[in-house]
Amino acid sequence: MNAPFQNSQKNRRGPSRLWHATRYSWRGLVATWRSEAAFRTEVVLALVMLPASLLVGRNAAEVLWLMASVLLVLVAELLNSAIEALADHVSLAQHELIGRAKDMGSAAVFLTLLFCGGVWLTLLLLRWF
Repeated sequence: MNAPFQNSQKNRRGPSRLWHATRYSWRGLVATWRSEAAFRTEVVLALVMLPASLLVGRNAAEVLWLMASVLLVLVAELLNSAIEALADHVSLAQHELIGRAKDMGSAAVFLTLLFCGGVWLTLLLLRWF
């Protein structure tokens, strides 16, 4: 059974598909950078924290945990921004379900920030105490 709408992007294979996927991902990063102050702040912090993880972590596993916790915050912020953009596209009017979706996205970012802080605090305390 044929779908009523076929996305021509799905027909790409190999290097062409990888190239286009990379371009779309980059566009998403740039759009989020331009429109979301929280994302810009988190990226700047990540630019400090990612190299710092090499100094804080005592072994590869610790460095990986530190880096992953920082990158997880960025992923959550990207997804939250996508939810907000889509919700605003659907309707700018106050709607309970749209508000709930935005709040859930914000909660996801909050939890990843708590996780990141917990990982960093734990490993910093283990390193120096």
